[in-house]
Amino acid sequence: MHDKGYVRVATVTPKLKVADCEYNKLQIIQTIEDVIEKNVEVVVYPELCISGYTCGDLFYQDILLNKVEESIGEICDFLSPHPLMVVIGAPVRVKTQIYNCAIVINEGQILAVVPKKYLPSSGEFYEKRWFASGFNIDSNEKISYCGQDVLFGCDVLFQHDTYKPLIVGVEICEDLWAPIPPSSYYCQAGATLILNPSTSNEVVGKSEYRRALVEQQSARGILAYAYVSSGFGESTTDLVFGGHGLICESGALLAESERFCYESNMIIADVDIDKINHDRLKATPLREHLRNKEEYYDFISFTTKDVQHELMRKVQAYPFIPSDPQARNTICQEIFNIQTMALGKRATHIGFPTMVVGISGGLDSTLALLVCAKTCDQLKSDRKNILAVTMPGFGTTDRTYNNAIALMKKLHVSIKEISIKDACIQHFKDIEHSLDQQDVTYENAQARERTQILMDLANKSGGIVIGTGDLSELALGWATYNGDHMSMYGVNAGVPKTLVRYLVQWIADTHEDREIGEILNDICNTPVSPELLPPDESGKIAQKTEDLVGPYELHDFFLFNVIRCGYSPKKVYYLGKIAFKGQYSDEIILKWLKNFYRRFFTQQFKRSCMPDGPKVGTVSLSPRGDWRMPSDASNAIWMKELEDLR
Repeated sequence: MHDKGYVRVATVTPKLKVADCEYNKLQIIQTIEDVIEKNVEVVVYPELCISGYTCGDLFYQDILLNKVEESIGEICDFLSPHPLMVVIGAPVRVKTQIYNCAIVINEGQILAVVPKKYLPSSGEFYEKRWFASGFNIDSNEKISYCGQDVLFGCDVLFQHDTYKPLIVGVEICEDLWAPIPPSSYYCQAGATLILNPSTSNEVVGKSEYRRALVEQQSARGILAYAYVSSGFGESTTDLVFGGHGLICESGALLAESERFCYESNMIIADVDIDKINHDRLKATPLREHLRNKEEYYDFISFTTKDVQHELMRKVQAYPFIPSDPQARNTICQEIFNIQTMALGKRATHIGFPTMVVGISGGLDSTLALLVCAKTCDQLKSDRKNILAVTMPGFGTTDRTYNNAIALMKKLHVSIKEISIKDACIQHFKDIEHSLDQQDVTYENAQARERTQILMDLANKSGGIVIGTGDLSELALGWATYNGDHMSMYGVNAGVPKTLVRYLVQWIADTHEDREIGEILNDICNTPVSPELLPPDESGKIAQKTEDLVGPYELHDFFLFNVIRCGYSPKKVYYLGKIAFKGQYSDEIILKWLKNFYRRFFTQQFKRSCMPDGPKVGTVSLSPRGDWRMPSDASNAIWMKELEDLR
């Protein structure tokens, strides 16, 4: 699905017999049929799989080498009608030397024969006894193999004929274990996918090391990496081979095979070349080395069949929330530590001022207050240095008011209650605005009155105003300019709304004080609202934010995929339909996605002058660091793509 930036990649560990090329050829062809049926575009087989890795001195036998070449030729004949890239490991004789090679085949043509560079020369793997190293080849040369004139050498990359971002490099087994693997140079020349046909024996603990190695190389090179090792059928005279398959992308494991299978084994993953290229655009260390590297390589074109299919990878509906429940404590603690250390540094820098924070009984102000309390504890400062201010207005409900008062009391902070009703009524008289006209002026006047109170109390107490607004509100511009938009330090600026709720719930679940936990649980279950319009007849919240701007879980999904991944509106919509299938209709997702793009562009002016605040995750909208955007940028091309999705 190249229009969405995905390429389907597979690794296959076929069942084999040592030195029985005919049997191995048939196993490979049989698994290729399965690969084709599953719409795979690129597939890699293990090292020396056409002969078996453990042939030993049989590699010196002409009959074996001739049969290898004959079998590869027959595989090429089978593949001739199929637009598929296949990489097969084989011993190849060139002049008077044998090389451990990867045969790269596309539509029946051998595109290149790539030899292994780093040959183990001790212990159970003594490849230098049989094979010459690719280091012996000064530059790529032409050889005759399977009746074809093919390129032979290590300095070759393979570029898709129509989907140009897909550039494939091949390294073999031990090459990955080198201090600087060939794939490190390939990625500098533009490779986005590395294939590694390997043979790696199993000993206790080695699989974890192998997995970490592949993950790290894919992360370091910002690329996709498909690794596959030999399995059942290799000689067990001294070693056992488990058939380990791994597909990783930028440090993330997409697919992993079951080891120790007695039959052929396959894994498939859709790798996101789109995201890889987006991340590379922003990766300064890699970008500095991309210049002029291409001239050292021969680029060979290949083709694959591009079809629409169901995406074979998990789409996280809540990308800011830890997907592993076991990691909950660790990740929440780390986020909380980032927030408290950031505030602690600012507080110590300006002489331990009073921390003035407005408390509404909602999620954001609750998290900000908890951060302030923890910061005081860490600095061994009295929590009374926190001035928590609740400011009831026209829309304040008993539920939020009572939760705010109860939490402040349980945390033992200084408490101040100031109603904003009379001040706002006077203000409306001054500007000749009817109290019955409950429009944006009516709402924003309350927000600015609250901010004025906090700022003046900070001046009076020699303190600073702690901002409570979160990352999602910054993205949508859901804040009153120079009202709740402004503070002297915004501790939640890097935390999206879904993560705010997750953090507060974590604190509720783990807090030693049961009553505090109960208060926090009720806050988590309270609808998100600015409470600027009067409650309904039953005294409940009438103004619900998500009814107006859309569900925050959708907006956080949009935010992550637009900013972190750089996806187009079409791709964000496509992924959103997968992530929220059965939860939101396609029409609802599209409606709120349009709203996200509209607000994100038009509200940049608020982000351009946002206060300092700590970065917590991979997405930040600080104009001083991660997000620099003009306030008057047009969203026309983004909205046009969305309109075309109808």
